[in-house]
Amino acid sequence: MPDHSLGSIPHVVLGLYLLLLLTFGLQGYRRRKNEHQDDYYLAGRSQGWLVTSLTIMATFFSSFALLGAPGMVYRDGVVFALFSLNVPVAGVAIYVLGTRIRRIGRENGYLTPADMISAHYGSPVALRLIVALIGLLYAVPYVVIQIQAGGILSEQLFPGRDTFETGASLLALITMLYIMVGGMRSVAWTDVVQGGLLVGGMLLAGTCAVAVLGGPGLFFKAVASLPPKSLSVPGTTDYWVPGMLFTASAFASLGSMIQPAQWMRFYAARSNDVLKRSALIFALVLTLCFFFGVMLVGLGGQVLYPLVDVNGLYHMNDAGKLIPNPAVGLTPNSFDQILVVVLKNHLPELLGSLGAVLAALILVAIMAAAMSTADSNLHALSALLTHDVYDQFLRPHASQRERTWVGRAIIALATLLALALVLASRHSESNPLSMIVVLGLLAIAFSTQLLPMTVDMLYLQWGTRQGAIAGVAVGLVVIFILSPFFPMVFGQSGQGLIALMKRSIDIGAWALFFNAATFVAVSAYTRGTESPNA
Repeated sequence: MPDHSLGSIPHVVLGLYLLLLLTFGLQGYRRRKNEHQDDYYLAGRSQGWLVTSLTIMATFFSSFALLGAPGMVYRDGVVFALFSLNVPVAGVAIYVLGTRIRRIGRENGYLTPADMISAHYGSPVALRLIVALIGLLYAVPYVVIQIQAGGILSEQLFPGRDTFETGASLLALITMLYIMVGGMRSVAWTDVVQGGLLVGGMLLAGTCAVAVLGGPGLFFKAVASLPPKSLSVPGTTDYWVPGMLFTASAFASLGSMIQPAQWMRFYAARSNDVLKRSALIFALVLTLCFFFGVMLVGLGGQVLYPLVDVNGLYHMNDAGKLIPNPAVGLTPNSFDQILVVVLKNHLPELLGSLGAVLAALILVAIMAAAMSTADSNLHALSALLTHDVYDQFLRPHASQRERTWVGRAIIALATLLALALVLASRHSESNPLSMIVVLGLLAIAFSTQLLPMTVDMLYLQWGTRQGAIAGVAVGLVVIFILSPFFPMVFGQSGQGLIALMKRSIDIGAWALFFNAATFVAVSAYTRGTESPNA
């Protein structure tokens, strides 16, 4: 396969893009009216429909969509294309849950999810800390994914020694700087640019994959000739059985819409009409991008870089794990590189210098997707730990200026922690979370545990404080037991049943089932017996 160099074009495009982000950070700082947390974290609750729709879109679709999803289609085949069903479900969640969250948040001046949840259930300590913990468990893995994406892009764009480490560090530090300087306004403005790049990049990447194979007719003819396992359920690795696919799709969308960064975007919208319009734009645009963008790249990648050799055997490493075509990579996590490899090797072949420029723009769009999700989650994590922990329990009488600076310090520390985790796991062959989609679904499993409380709080108003606490605690324990971390800590005892559970439905769905059952049972038992202030 050809391997065209893009020359100095990526350096120029990337340099201009990063300069633009820093400019937005400075503009956000200048436009801030004061050091009040509403202004720093929610942009004064005044965002219109364009900014709201693009910032929700950019936060939802990260390197999970532009690297992880094509990588999963490349690995498992057409079955993962059905994962795009999660996008319209997420749009409905914005409409149904987001509008009520925004209204109640504005009426009561809430800043974080914990404000609303702890107030509703009368739990200023336990639930506030639990919700902040869930935000941490969601945000750190998701930021790790985005920083990892920066390393993958750098490795492909700028071949050489230590380019992965350099790219990951650059993405982390630039993102950290513009959030710290500008707050929510700079995050929202950069998300507008990044959201536009994301949509354009996805559609252009899909067009490239089809064009490389000679147009739509020849593309689908080539896809039809792929190995049968690539064209059927449960896919090449037998992982995506129907229960797993549909629970992952449903709860990935719901969990992504009630995670802290999105929750705060609901608060920041100017009106419910703004959110309703944003929900419609989100569902239509991103579903289109998913089907006609990244999914085509994953399928085209299987044609261009087959997973099997001439004898029909899958490529395996020394540990017996499936790996991509050697032209893509030599480790299981290299599947995530397929979109980058297709663009870098084939767009210049198709369009010459223009193709090199377009390839560089799409690759910058991937970096934009990574940064737009990293900035949103770092910004939300700062709000959670500053407002829900520092303000409430450590320094309740701190000035607004002090709180803002503590929030900036948290952003810096969280960024450096995520970067350290990426660099430490870089050369780990045994890393069970090496693929972006796997780590992303684990992070979403944590945020999904807020769903029973959220639905009860917004619509039913039946559950109790004890039920809410017990349900979330049980859900978090189930996630840990079903995650790759449990056997690393406790060995392989009981792994037969655990493995069976993990093969049937998504671990977040299992945890949600036990969470909801506990929530209902404990609430029924404790109704009328609660004592306040727990």
